[in-house]
Amino acid sequence: MKLFERPTPRVKICGITTEADARMCVNAGADALGFNFYSGSKRYIDPSTSLQWISKLQGAADRIAVVVNASPELVKDLWSSGCFEMIQFHGDETPLCCESYGVGQWMKAIRARDAAALEFSMEFSAPHTLLDAWSPAGYGGTGEVADWALIRDFIATSPSRQYVLAGGLTPLNVAQAIAAVQPWAVDVAGGVESAPGVKDAALVEAFISEAKRTF
Repeated sequence: MKLFERPTPRVKICGITTEADARMCVNAGADALGFNFYSGSKRYIDPSTSLQWISKLQGAADRIAVVVNASPELVKDLWSSGCFEMIQFHGDETPLCCESYGVGQWMKAIRARDAAALEFSMEFSAPHTLLDAWSPAGYGGTGEVADWALIRDFIATSPSRQYVLAGGLTPLNVAQAIAAVQPWAVDVAGGVESAPGVKDAALVEAFISEAKRTF
């Protein structure tokens, strides 16, 4: 997958809601695109109307389906559609639950509330983990900035895994976040939007430029 290739850091733009935004992000240099299938999200898209255009993006960037406490039927439909290179479990899924879905490529998102939450991430069998800010407001996309020091210290103890840093990243702080945490990749949604679910081309370009200037 492009998101986990070298050189690092790689960039994932999440909360894509239209084909036009997807292609704009790809042209700006995004390595992966996230599509939110959690109905409680302000960036939710309906699979019945979106899979057709998502399928056209094959080869342009990694396509990642984001789900939260989803039914087995939804996960199966998304994975069997052939539209995605990875499923991202972003809810309260347990390690057994994630494995039971039968998805070939997946990663677990962990809300980094404290050291115990980070330690719990080691119970998941997938080698890829997304570390997000904790917020009582929802399962990600809240704009809260993650605790970089907490995450940095945790990553230093588990170098065998590939970590994606999320949580309140913007063009103004992503370079600082990368320097502080040294993640494999970074993930952004609201930090590059003019409105929820509407990507801003100038912000996307600035974010990717800042993130990759260490290449």
